Amino acid sequence: MAKSKPRFTRVAQLKSPQDFVDHLSTIGTTLPFHEYLNQPAESVLGRSFTLKSGQEIGNRFCILPMEGWDGTVEGLPTQHTKRRWYNFAISGAKLLWGCEAVAVHPEGRANPNQLMINSGNLDAFKELYNDVVSAHEEKFGTSDDLFVGLQLTHSGRFAIPDIDRTRKPKILYRHSVLDEKFNLPKDYPVLTDEEIDDLVEDFVKAAGLAKEAGFQFVDVKHCHGYLGHEFLSAKNREGKYGGSLKNRMRFLTSIVEGIKATSNIPVAVRLSAFDFVPYKKNENNIGVPERTEGNYEEAFGGDTTGTGIDLTEVFELLTCFEQLGIEMVCITAGSPYYVPHIQRPAIFPPSDGYLPPEDPLIGVARQIHMTHKIKKRFPNLVIVGSAYSYLQEWLPNVAEAVIEKDMADFVGLGRMVLSYPEMPEDILKGKTLVRGKICRTFSDCTTAPRIGMISGCFPLDSYYKKMPEGALLKEYKKGIEL
Repeated sequence: MAKSKPRFTRVAQLKSPQDFVDHLSTIGTTLPFHEYLNQPAESVLGRSFTLKSGQEIGNRFCILPMEGWDGTVEGLPTQHTKRRWYNFAISGAKLLWGCEAVAVHPEGRANPNQLMINSGNLDAFKELYNDVVSAHEEKFGTSDDLFVGLQLTHSGRFAIPDIDRTRKPKILYRHSVLDEKFNLPKDYPVLTDEEIDDLVEDFVKAAGLAKEAGFQFVDVKHCHGYLGHEFLSAKNREGKYGGSLKNRMRFLTSIVEGIKATSNIPVAVRLSAFDFVPYKKNENNIGVPERTEGNYEEAFGGDTTGTGIDLTEVFELLTCFEQLGIEMVCITAGSPYYVPHIQRPAIFPPSDGYLPPEDPLIGVARQIHMTHKIKKRFPNLVIVGSAYSYLQEWLPNVAEAVIEKDMADFVGLGRMVLSYPEMPEDILKGKTLVRGKICRTFSDCTTAPRIGMISGCFPLDSYYKKMPEGALLKEYKKGIEL
């Protein structure tokens, strides 16, 4: 019997605003939407935003941090890295959120070519920052309203730090699903409180180096299943870093307090504000929950069913953020390793993924509406939204409506800028979008690094398309049936 694959209307097939709105109704969801965009001079997307510090950010577009998998084994940037950062600089966006996920410890790298900040690499980060500012000034005349951060990370459970590309997890507790899913033996060790204390110091030192390099803020990453995110669900961990929410926050609060006592660089957080039980492929390669019985307690922001949302603890966490002086929060969800359909909605999954169990626009709407709930509850926090790339041609229409309705303060763009770095500038100038550059979520930027290649937009960016890796990737995908 032939496999039954889900058939979803592709966004590119929705030719008019009415087509888009009608499709949303058909799939049973809603999105804020402007049928007609305002003239550039009147668009809220071009309005500046002023932080409590007085720092002005020139418009409402934000470039989200991504892992390039294209540094050296020492954690230094290569020409591939520098080209990507240059594209961020000339995109037109005035908020660059972390630019890249940068490891603070060798054992915490998500891949053996991830950037890493330490005293030996400091000059390279100074150069990266200065190059971004110079490129932005050369194109736009000033960088006074440009705000550039560095995302600091430890990959925890998903660490692959060495060139042998073996997964070498650093875990906080025994997970009821992920341990088995990723073949961890029952006696696999968890990080001790003393080891975590040392990691706190690594983050504090890294923040000081980031400030010395010129960056204006740091993001202490708490999303996507990495170490910071895993702390938030460590209810069954004993000791000072587990159990109560206060204890589960101790890793972050200790880092923030350490930074205040040393470099005092502003701290932001990218946060997975909700999560689901891990998914797996069914017989038709469609994603289904790994577990459907019993309470699932390991989803921060979940309602214990495994596929529902409860923001109660998220609101408690964000209240603590305000008390800690954390002003900027970027909202995302889940993890690319076990629930990619809620984290970065796409119609085409990566090679090790599954076919989406829902129209990806439902995933986009879920994140936008959850972000709105958070912004409404915390009007004094600066909120950046995610999951906009799958909107494709209709991204400007939704983005303008989101900002106008105060559902978020900034629109965050990730993989979209790999294929179309000038999109923010084109939108702000009222230009017609270049269809041939619009990300169609083919997921090659994920499949490539999952099989040991650098990350880039192989289908649409000629820089990557012409590489030998482009041909190898195409051949590899032929052997994958999804």
